[in-house]
Amino acid sequence: MQTDIEIARGITLEKIKKIAQGIHIPVDEIMNYGKYIAKVPVNLIDEEKIKEHKLILVTAITPTRAGIGKTTVSIGLALGLEKIGKKTIVALREPSLGPCFGMKGGAAGGGYAQVLPMENINLHFTGDFHAVTSAHNMITALLDNYLYQNQGVCDVGLKEILWKRVLDVNDRSLRKLVTGLGTHTNGIPTETGFDITPASEIMAILCLSKDIDDLKRRVGEIVLGFDFKDQPLKVKDLKIEGAIAVLLKDAIHPNLVQTTENTAAFIHGGPFANIAHGCNSIVATKMALTFGDYVITEAGFGADLGAEKFFNIKCRKAGLQPKLTVIVTTSQGLKMHGGVALGNIKEPNPEGLQKGFANLDKHIENIKSFGQSIIVTFNRYAFDTEAEIALIAAHCREMGVGFAVNNAFAEGGTGAVDLAELVVETIEKKPSAPLRFTYDAADDIKTKIEKIALNIYGADSIQFSDQAEKMLRHLKQMAVEHFPVCIAKTQFSFSANPKAYGVEKGFKLKINDIVINNGAEFIVAIAGEIMRMPGLPKYPNAVNMDIVNGQIEGLS
Repeated sequence: MQTDIEIARGITLEKIKKIAQGIHIPVDEIMNYGKYIAKVPVNLIDEEKIKEHKLILVTAITPTRAGIGKTTVSIGLALGLEKIGKKTIVALREPSLGPCFGMKGGAAGGGYAQVLPMENINLHFTGDFHAVTSAHNMITALLDNYLYQNQGVCDVGLKEILWKRVLDVNDRSLRKLVTGLGTHTNGIPTETGFDITPASEIMAILCLSKDIDDLKRRVGEIVLGFDFKDQPLKVKDLKIEGAIAVLLKDAIHPNLVQTTENTAAFIHGGPFANIAHGCNSIVATKMALTFGDYVITEAGFGADLGAEKFFNIKCRKAGLQPKLTVIVTTSQGLKMHGGVALGNIKEPNPEGLQKGFANLDKHIENIKSFGQSIIVTFNRYAFDTEAEIALIAAHCREMGVGFAVNNAFAEGGTGAVDLAELVVETIEKKPSAPLRFTYDAADDIKTKIEKIALNIYGADSIQFSDQAEKMLRHLKQMAVEHFPVCIAKTQFSFSANPKAYGVEKGFKLKINDIVINNGAEFIVAIAGEIMRMPGLPKYPNAVNMDIVNGQIEGLS
């Protein structure tokens, strides 16, 4: 079979205006970025149409080093629905350059289920990530200048600076550093560091704002630090929220592209689910719901991270009500969770597969707790056997959830028709109930964290560090305990231990720190040793990438 990039190059793309016309977007409204990409202005969102259309979330079992293929399934389901005559749009996150050049090599789907043009989507795209990076670092520069210019002025200094810098590159060397060294004209020496751009609060704000005015308001509420009276210094105190909004004026609009079968796709925003809330922008989802009868969206990593945040943060904020949740699983993933060694997971192993069902079952239990109807889809690989697929199908029947095989990677929309038909049937006969959230908005922050940890992760207790306790006191003083909670932790386990495959039980979840995302209006609780600036693996995907005769190689 051809590589992803070879398949992508063999697809005849439609002009983006034709894609827009196909879903009834007024072509004179779109902002072209070349022939095959456009931004669609947020003012075209129609809240009344959103209520009429069907939103489907795609999530997954706990991911492993072998991968799950959630994006491929999301795109494949959209293709399958189109094959059976349903007007469908897929809404996804934008890839980050960090993982593209690090571990993943790309994040635009795979095989015959991709969003295109994949090179552009994976590399720079419409500049949204660069706008977020520039806006974040502009705030840092203006804060540093404010402190430098007001040295010695009473009531100006900060006891604690919370705002750092960001870069869309995996670079462990930048996690902790000191700025302002040298002569006094270089600034005030300050211990600081870098996070990766998807962890920026600006990225979260972009994905949760309803328009540019809402974005500007939220930017103004960002807490930069605390003064010597323990009062927060906000961006609006520097009177720069308007300038930052200027940098983001185009980034707020969702990006329209197409799939390998010319289905419309919105790709916008890219927070990671292990360090942020892991969903594409609200405006992209609402734009898709405005113009599509069926809308497929995904949430990052496993359902304990992305789906939980999708429901408790994104849906709560935006008033969204998904009709169905699809959980993606693979034989490789189940076998790893069943204790099979990485080198043996492609081999038939019914016993190891069945032991891995515990991980799937916990995710099913969690999704049901939100009132969601569920389908499990098996993302098929060439080495999978009919016997093992039959075992999974029988187990799903026992669990009372739908089951379908997805083969979109190899066959495109044709390989996802069975899944698409089951999705339509389930929504018609047994749509999800109104959302039930894990916690109430009125719960305090500790209670919210505990409810997620005990009910979603399966922890038996919570421990808060001294630093986390200090930040909790700040939250109480700021009267923001009504905000939802976003727990940052490893994606490879229900606990904070990345090596705890399957379903870990009887563990204590330690909260090491609390981050106040006052503009995004949620609180980040950092569990375990999670890094907000990832490092590169021993053999990063960058070594496979090149440009030969004008064509990019090694991107997938």
